[in-house]
Amino acid sequence: MAVQFKDYYETLGVSRTATQDEIKKAFRKLARLYHPDVAKNNKASAEEKFKAINEAYEVLQDPEKRKRYDELGANWNSPGGPPPPPRRRGRAGPAGAGPEGFEFGGTTGFSDFFESFFGGRGGGGFRTYAGEGEDEADFGPESRDVEADLLVTLEEAVKGANRKITLRRSGLPGKPERLDTYQVKIPAGVHEGQRIRLAGQGSPGPAGRTAGDLYLRVRLASHPDFRVEGADLYFDLDLAPWEAVLGVEARISTLDGTTTVKVRAGAASGSQLRLRGLGLSKAEGGRGDLYAIIRVQTPTVVTEKERELWEQLAKTSKFNPRE
Repeated sequence: MAVQFKDYYETLGVSRTATQDEIKKAFRKLARLYHPDVAKNNKASAEEKFKAINEAYEVLQDPEKRKRYDELGANWNSPGGPPPPPRRRGRAGPAGAGPEGFEFGGTTGFSDFFESFFGGRGGGGFRTYAGEGEDEADFGPESRDVEADLLVTLEEAVKGANRKITLRRSGLPGKPERLDTYQVKIPAGVHEGQRIRLAGQGSPGPAGRTAGDLYLRVRLASHPDFRVEGADLYFDLDLAPWEAVLGVEARISTLDGTTTVKVRAGAASGSQLRLRGLGLSKAEGGRGDLYAIIRVQTPTVVTEKERELWEQLAKTSKFNPRE
């Protein structure tokens, strides 16, 4: 099947001239709407939408990726267009490249379009592995291990989850297409790059050979509220000017629920509040931290009464940030 072009701007509902802030706001709005933990009434379609939103944001929020994508255009696969990413020793390409074709259902990695142009971060297609020491050109009909990416939300990474996935198999001569369904347990504390093994569910190869294994490589999904740096999370805490001046107890969401943080009087924009142990799980054990980054917001629309009060404050205050 031909790889189809993905219109990432249409996916996020923004124009091609959208600013980075507009792209971020569009992603946050859609991600909250289609987050698998929120859209439980129609979870299957929500998972696919959530995956598409994450893929679009992965490209458009990165200036370099966005530039390459804009230069690409809808004619990306025409003669003279960009070549696919280089193939690596010991592994075949996406579905259909090996002895058996695979099509994955559920919230998995990115699409074949993303894999074909950006490569290197996984993709919707599977990767199949030859035996140790074999070159890709030497692939025969032997059984192989198979790997694909599994998109995991930050909440699932911390708390664990059970995920229903489907695997459509086709391409082996003389064998009909079949659809396999698995309940995959995502253990609490998984981290980026960790692999979940489904023994004996890879490529079976010819009769008499033991089937390879299926590995699901964890990919952490972008979150509408948190930025990930290692095992630490960063959250923008928006404050009104008077809250920053007078101090406030602000209620914020975490991956474990909600909590209250105390912002001291005179808090500066850009300062950080550290909440220990509320980040992601570390590979060596324990959890990272959650940092609330204070952002003082000024109103863009004020009433006549509010303007009078601001003018009165301007006349009476001795504060001058330029001195």
